[in-house]
Amino acid sequence: MRKLLSITASSIICANLNLKAQEAEKKLTLRERLQALEDGGSKKLTEEIKAEFGKGIQSIKGAKVVESAKQVGDNAPKFTLKNAIAREVSLTAELKKGPVVITWYRGGWCPYCNIAMAAMQEKLPEIKAAGASLIALTPELPDKSLTTVGKNKLEFEVLTDLNHKVADQYGLLFKLTPEVEKLYGKFFDLKEFNGKYAGTDTLPLAATYIIGQDGKINWAFLHHDYHMRAEPNDIVNFLKMQKKDQ
Repeated sequence: MRKLLSITASSIICANLNLKAQEAEKKLTLRERLQALEDGGSKKLTEEIKAEFGKGIQSIKGAKVVESAKQVGDNAPKFTLKNAIAREVSLTAELKKGPVVITWYRGGWCPYCNIAMAAMQEKLPEIKAAGASLIALTPELPDKSLTTVGKNKLEFEVLTDLNHKVADQYGLLFKLTPEVEKLYGKFFDLKEFNGKYAGTDTLPLAATYIIGQDGKINWAFLHHDYHMRAEPNDIVNFLKMQKKDQ
């Protein structure tokens, strides 16, 4: 009986500690969470690998992908894509309901993407309360995106941008350096995630846009460094401001 009580007490203590840890994490900004991940992961990488990833990020900056991508004031390219259960979702239909937040993530293999999607999920009630909807686009095939949805308990639409067609229309595509492509290939096969025609050297920026009901881009987050993501609080604040001004 004492042993059983001890096990039960330990389980309760562990559950309480986990709950407190989760609540503490929610108080952190997304940038703080991503920085903690970066700091921890950096310790596991050799200086040579870190240098190659750094060169890869600088190559995106040098290619001026951010500058050539769709910007605030531009018309947002329309799209119709399928979600993880093959249901078609169109931007045009969603805009009839209100503003739309669209955000790209590279894949479930990317820990930064998983943290970013989880943070977006936390703010989903506030995004909806501001009259907007949230859609994530990914080059992942439906079976892979379904895993990402389940793992992160996502309640917003996650759509497969097959072969990067929509990302290309938004000007978000970039090429991995050959060295980074080889490094990724040591850990996973991008073809398994994105399909054989998407390429193993091509990915989209982790961009986020807020699109108004008139189809114009009203807010944008674009960065050449995949460690940097749109802050969900900034998205919510902008949507609230827009709603107030209506």
